[in-house]
Amino acid sequence: MTSSGFNSYFPSSYKRRVVVRTEGFGVGGGIRSRSAYSNHSPPMPSYASSHRSYPTHGRAISSYSSVLSAPLHLEQAAQVSSEFKALRTQEKAELQGLNDRFASFIERVRELEQENKLLESEALLLRQRHTEPSNLRALYEHEIHQLRAAVEEAHHEKQAAQSHRDEMEDVLRNLQTRYEDEVLGRDEAQGRLVDTKRGADKAALGRAELEKRVGNLLDELAFLKQLCESEISELQAQIQFSAEVSVEMEVAKPDLSAALRDIRSQYEKLAQQNLQSAEDWFCSKMNAMAVGTARNTESARNAKEEAGEYRQLLKAKTLEIDACHEMNEALENQLQDLEEKQSAEISALQDTIMQLEDELRVHKNDMARYLKDYQDLLNVKMALDIEIAAYRRLLEGEESRLNVASGLASVSVYSQAAYASPAYGRTHVSSPRTALFHGGELP
Repeated sequence: MTSSGFNSYFPSSYKRRVVVRTEGFGVGGGIRSRSAYSNHSPPMPSYASSHRSYPTHGRAISSYSSVLSAPLHLEQAAQVSSEFKALRTQEKAELQGLNDRFASFIERVRELEQENKLLESEALLLRQRHTEPSNLRALYEHEIHQLRAAVEEAHHEKQAAQSHRDEMEDVLRNLQTRYEDEVLGRDEAQGRLVDTKRGADKAALGRAELEKRVGNLLDELAFLKQLCESEISELQAQIQFSAEVSVEMEVAKPDLSAALRDIRSQYEKLAQQNLQSAEDWFCSKMNAMAVGTARNTESARNAKEEAGEYRQLLKAKTLEIDACHEMNEALENQLQDLEEKQSAEISALQDTIMQLEDELRVHKNDMARYLKDYQDLLNVKMALDIEIAAYRRLLEGEESRLNVASGLASVSVYSQAAYASPAYGRTHVSSPRTALFHGGELP
């Protein structure tokens, strides 16, 4: 892994020093060493203290001097050096792979941390939304309660309107009954009026007949009176003619004048009685006819007045019935409009409630899904933390093993250099892992 790859993950305070040592012996047998700095960033967190130190050159020289005193062949040193190089190369490759895996794990951890932050923010928003819908739910419940109260009030108004309509229907039925009764009364009055008219016509005919009969009787009475007067005049003439008869004849004959006077008085009395009886009968008939006519006229006038009153009452009741019909139709239209309006409002509120319940259900499902994803990510993070801790322990063990191997390799290299010529020198560049160890703290 390159140094630029590590620089993107760690700050500059984590940069470590890579030691490049030129080990060899000059003419005076001295040991030269130099160091340089590299910008390689460690791909691992620090596990040791920043003040951790490694064996210095003085200790290495003292150990090298002790090793130089021991007999060692050049072939053995070369074999050990080649084995050590192969081992170091293998360890370097393994360490490079571990560093790459560790860098990928760190990158994954950072991505998971970012996702964790995003999920935490989303969970916070969902909690806020969960608190807000509670207030919204209270508002909606309050609104639904008000609307239900309005619906109940409208239902009561509907019941009141229906009761009022029933009352108006009862009044209408009563008016119709009264109207039918008045119609029957009018028919009866008209029948009585017709009967009265017939009676009046009969009375008029009877009066005409009576008047005609009275005229006939008067003519007959005049004729009889004239007849009586002519008979009386004839009798008077006969009496005057008979007065010239002799006394003898007068004595021998009965008294005709007295008989005539008696007959005359009887006829006069009879004529007077007939005239008086005819006048009395005529007067009684006329009085009866006048009374009947007056009575019939009064009945006809009363019937006409009653018919007029009934006609006016019928007209008023007809107008009242029409007004009741119009009021009933208006109330029915108003009730129908109110029912349609309430049905539309109730359907709209039910749709709103269903929509809010669907949104609440969707939010609950989203929140449950987010919480499940968050729990899964926490589980993944815990697994990665456990794996990182395992790699940390592995790297610490590898570090301790490499420290021991580095000490042995240094001893073998310095032993080989001691048996070489004085002008021979070799530059040794430590591996990335050795550079990390010599640089100080191992992350």
